[in-house]
Amino acid sequence: QVQLVESGGGSVQAGGSLRVSCVASERTFSRYTMGWFRQAPGKEREFVAAVRWSGDRPIYADSVKGRFTISRDNAKNSVSLQMNSLKFEDTAVYYCAADRNWPPRAFDYWGQGTQVTVSS
Repeated sequence: QVQLVESGGGSVQAGGSLRVSCVASERTFSRYTMGWFRQAPGKEREFVAAVRWSGDRPIYADSVKGRFTISRDNAKNSVSLQMNSLKFEDTAVYYCAADRNWPPRAFDYWGQGTQVTVSS
């Protein structure tokens, strides 16, 4: 059972930056694909980014390409999402998730989420 804990959310003005991070309890963290999802009020949860065990070849939703960067540190069991040039529509609860597969097929483990609020 992988436990995931997010941190780093907050409030920022449009155009600003935030970094959210996630720490996993699992000692085999390096075997998992890690992803970030988000859910805005009244909307379905959507994929944001994912990175495989080696940290290379990340994938992104079109809406965040060029603005967000996902990275991982297997030595610290952590994955982060650097968010730059934030827009009002990036406001959402951001969730960290883990999948045993690459490409990702089914994210089986989820964190509780961290709120990101972007004011226009």
